[in-house]
Amino acid sequence: MVNLSVPLEDELGDVLEKAMRQAGLCEAELGQRCGVSPEKILDAIDYRPDLSSAELRRLAGELRLNEVGLCALGCGQYPLPKTPALPFCVHALRMPHGIGCANAYVVADCGTDHGILFDTGPDLATLTAVWPAGIKKLEAVFVTHVEGEHTGGLCEVVARFGVPRAYYPEGAHSPCGQPIAEGQKLRFGPFEVAVFNTPGHALAHNCYLVTMPSVPSSASLLISGDLVFAGSVGRGDFSQLQLVTNLRRVLEAVPPQTVIAPGHGPLTTAANELRYNPFVV
Repeated sequence: MVNLSVPLEDELGDVLEKAMRQAGLCEAELGQRCGVSPEKILDAIDYRPDLSSAELRRLAGELRLNEVGLCALGCGQYPLPKTPALPFCVHALRMPHGIGCANAYVVADCGTDHGILFDTGPDLATLTAVWPAGIKKLEAVFVTHVEGEHTGGLCEVVARFGVPRAYYPEGAHSPCGQPIAEGQKLRFGPFEVAVFNTPGHALAHNCYLVTMPSVPSSASLLISGDLVFAGSVGRGDFSQLQLVTNLRRVLEAVPPQTVIAPGHGPLTTAANELRYNPFVV
C-alpha cells in the first residue's frame, strides 16, 4: 500500500527549521556558513522555497542532514514506499489537528470485532467520528506520549469501551492507565507489543513494536508517535539530540521491512527512512 493521498507532515521549511534549532544556528549564521542568502532560507521556512540543488546540498552539509532526502524534499519528490503486507489489520484514524492531522491506530486480527488502540486523538467525539465500524471492543490502549492531540480522549475512551488495560510512558502522568517502560513485552491474543523508550520530542515518549509471533517471517508495525515521520522527525521539545539518537537506534533495531505508523503524516518503512530521512546520517 502506498499513501499517495496522505501528505507529508513536514515540508522542506519545517525540516530546515528543526535542523537549525538542533545546530543552534539562525538564518544569517547558516547562510553565511554555506553561501546561501538568509532571505532564501526564510522563504523556505515560510513555505516559499526557491533553493537550487547546489544550495540544498550545502545546507545539508552544514546542518548534517541526509543530502539525498533533503534534496528530494526540496523538489517535492520525497519517496514513499509501498508498504509490505502485515499479518493483521491496521485501521489508521486520521483526525484534524490544526492545519494538519493527528493519527491514531487500531490493530486487530482481521475479521474480529476487537483490537488494540494506539493513541486516542484530541477527544472522544473526534475519535468516534473516524472509528472503524467493525471494532466493538478494545483489549488495551497504548499512549506514545501525553499530549493533547494524542491523548485528549484517553479517560473517555477507557470508560466508553471498558478498556481493561491502558499504558503510557514511564515518567508521564495520566489519571488513566499505568506506566510501561523500555524492554517490556505484552501479549494480547496473537499480538506481542514491545516497548521502546524514546525521549526527545517529550521527556516521556514511547514507540511500540507490534508483531504476530505465530507468523515470525511476517512484517511488523512500529507505532512511532512523534519520534519519526515520513521525511522528518518530531520537534525536539525536550531534546533534539536525544530524539535524533533514538531515531537511528530504533530504526536500526527493527527489521527493515517494518511498517512505521507515525503520529502525523503517511505510513512509511524503516528501510525507507534509514535511506532517505534527512535526520538519519
